[in-house]
Amino acid sequence: MNPTRPTRPTRPPEDSSPPLPGTGTADARRLVVVGHGMVGHRLVEALDSRDTEHRWEITVLAEEHRPAYDRVALSSCFEGADESALRLPAHDPGRVGLRLGDPATALDRAARTVHTASGARVPYDALVLATGSRPFVPPIPGAAAPGCLVYRTLADIDDIRAAAAGSHTGRAVVVGGGLLGLEAANALRLLGLATRVVERAPHLMAVQLDQGGGALLGRMVGELGVRVHTGTGTRGVATHPRTGAAAGVELTDGTFLETDLVVFAAGVRPRDELARDAGLQVGERGGVVVDAGCRSVTDPRVWAVGEVACVEGRTLGLVAPGYAMAETVADRLLGGAAAFPGADTATRLKLLGVGVASFGDAHATTPGALEVVLNDPVAATYGKLVVSDDARTLLGGILVGDTSGYPLLRPLVGSPLPADPSALLAPGTEDGAQTRAGVAALPDSAQICSCHAVTKGTLTAAVTGQGCTDVPALKSRTRAGTGCGSCVPALEELLEAAGVEQSTALCEHFDHSRAELFEIVAATGISTFSRLVAEHGRGRGCDVCKPAVAAILASRDSGTHILDGERGGLQDTNDRHLANMQRNGTYSVVPRVPGGEITPARLIVLGEVARDFGLYTKITGGQRIDLLGARLEELPAIWRRLTEAGFESGHAYGKAVRTVKSCVGSTWCRYGVQDSVGLAVELELRYRGLRAPHKLKAGVSGCARECAEARSKDFGIIATEQGWNLYVGGNGGFTPRHAELLATDLDHDTLVRTIDRFLMFYIRTADRLQRTAAWLETLEGGLDHLRAVVLDDALGIGADLDAAMARHVADYRDEWRGVLEDPAKLARFTSFVNAPGTPDPAISFAVERDQPVPVHLGLPAARAAAEAGSR
Repeated sequence: MNPTRPTRPTRPPEDSSPPLPGTGTADARRLVVVGHGMVGHRLVEALDSRDTEHRWEITVLAEEHRPAYDRVALSSCFEGADESALRLPAHDPGRVGLRLGDPATALDRAARTVHTASGARVPYDALVLATGSRPFVPPIPGAAAPGCLVYRTLADIDDIRAAAAGSHTGRAVVVGGGLLGLEAANALRLLGLATRVVERAPHLMAVQLDQGGGALLGRMVGELGVRVHTGTGTRGVATHPRTGAAAGVELTDGTFLETDLVVFAAGVRPRDELARDAGLQVGERGGVVVDAGCRSVTDPRVWAVGEVACVEGRTLGLVAPGYAMAETVADRLLGGAAAFPGADTATRLKLLGVGVASFGDAHATTPGALEVVLNDPVAATYGKLVVSDDARTLLGGILVGDTSGYPLLRPLVGSPLPADPSALLAPGTEDGAQTRAGVAALPDSAQICSCHAVTKGTLTAAVTGQGCTDVPALKSRTRAGTGCGSCVPALEELLEAAGVEQSTALCEHFDHSRAELFEIVAATGISTFSRLVAEHGRGRGCDVCKPAVAAILASRDSGTHILDGERGGLQDTNDRHLANMQRNGTYSVVPRVPGGEITPARLIVLGEVARDFGLYTKITGGQRIDLLGARLEELPAIWRRLTEAGFESGHAYGKAVRTVKSCVGSTWCRYGVQDSVGLAVELELRYRGLRAPHKLKAGVSGCARECAEARSKDFGIIATEQGWNLYVGGNGGFTPRHAELLATDLDHDTLVRTIDRFLMFYIRTADRLQRTAAWLETLEGGLDHLRAVVLDDALGIGADLDAAMARHVADYRDEWRGVLEDPAKLARFTSFVNAPGTPDPAISFAVERDQPVPVHLGLPAARAAAEAGSR
């Protein structure tokens, strides 16, 4: 008997199992899912989307008081993300009964009921266990002392934050050097603690990496300030004699590490207590033993998915195999015959900023396997490919430092190699020819997206038969690229290999893209649209190219007013009058309030102006005060009052830098570690009036609590004990996106220079109306390339970007002051050219909550409202 694979008990053949919905029993409709983690959520989502006949009534019993969230992204909580950013899509409450904070406590298989902590008894016709796993805490002295924590849930994150804030030593120790251990170490580092990692194995990430890759990772992690102790275990946790709290960690090699915060991240164990107590067979190392359909071998009405399932004698701690199990069970519950396809344990991630990837037979356990290794300590890269004994078939690999080859190497596992193995590892091979060869060589059965099990064949069909011509369309149609995102480069290459060409022309009048037109203007010194279209385009222009070119010209020459000469006729409606037109034909007035900081005297001015002109007032999400309802002819008088009080245009009407939001920072907040208000004011005044392809918003938070919501901005800054972390590429709107970490612990001057270059590089290369989030997603090389350009000056354009920003800062002039000083510009602000000063009679107002609001004539009751409250 194989001791690692429990013998399955005798059970009836499959066709004698109790029937399920859709297979003949009309009343068998109750499904209970125990657990609401990522895999449990995926099961419910998959079943609900396929069960079009509503054959199942679904009840989910969740232990946590919060709905499902992305545990894989827990570490982002220490980089500014909040719980809402991690939350998975909500289920339809009409289809799914979600019982939060009411975990299952016992299973009665005979009565087919689940007992819960609240005392409820929930009946089932089918039961799915998705209880996941629990952190393993080694049985050593002191492991339960105050200050000893684990890293698994959002509640654990809160505990770690609180412990770090109250730390007296400023030091932390992580027990475990695997994936979770290194993520925990990064979290503690971001909290400002001197962190050490203890790993019993000879090197970090021993499951995924070999000695060479682990050694490089350890060196790079050490360079980031995290001390690593490998090849030694933890003997015990020393405790304080008076409080009993953690005071240090003693290692098996005799080393003593002083600390009052210990985080255990030494692996996980299946949460199979319910199954054990109910008499379900479990594996030797835990987990509910299931067959190829993820059905318990003990009870045909019970299934198990994710980390609690024991498949082929082992449990799997990665989310991708759990998702595959969820899809399998969803199919089986609807009468299908899907089988678990096997575990794809491939991994690609960044740990403390270091790229790491492992796939296939990374440790060369296949008989006769050969290893091809490229180890470059100078470039800090390590690559290994494991190939068959004839060197023709790829079996697996490891990448550390540079993981750009992962999206195409991983799908090649089990397939013939498209080139010599050493050539596939070499950087810059034939300007990327290896990548194209890799896509072309993949069979249709190759899985491109492991998160959602999307094959090359599915993607090819979406391109050739379903009209998908870009990456967003492929994402929407197939879900590929919507998980971890590591396969997005492969999607791009697939489109290229399929011969899909996309025009980059700005419009019918220019064959050039916006970025190309920017370079033409920069190289030639062209300063007018008429000359640009005459020399590099055709026709007279349109409402697409005119505003786009106007923005290019403004970003190159902020000293020329946007309404001067020909430029005035190029602008959008809002820019023509330096105000946002509202739905009733009036305009908004939004003065700049740098950093959200404003004096009482200026607040009074805003109130007086709003009162005197009868304007609606509202505090905006960008920490400004919006004055709405101004008639066109009133705008100059309103702005004259405001400019006399020291206000400037807030550029709420323009594709420009809008606001730099801030919290009160270290000036007032007891948690603040830097002066966020001062920095926000400085940055907003520096970048005011900067014209761009789209609007730009920013935020500065004075600590990791992130009250300014900096990670939802185009560029966001979060204070650390050592300086500032810079995030880029976030936005709200129709498709919210969290910003990504560009650089950490920057000093003031480096921070400002980096933001300068980021903004100018975006302005220089983005498409028309492309937000920074979309630009970063389509930027070749992505965040790594951006980092190389703005921090390392990889393209040699750093001085040009710096000079462009310096020109903008030096040439800035307030646009509204420029209007007030020029009678020709003032002439624009009239509703009727032949009767200047005459108000538009179609505009009227009513009163709601003691404020004027527009009356939309033609709507029901509009006339009565206009007569009752017009002005």
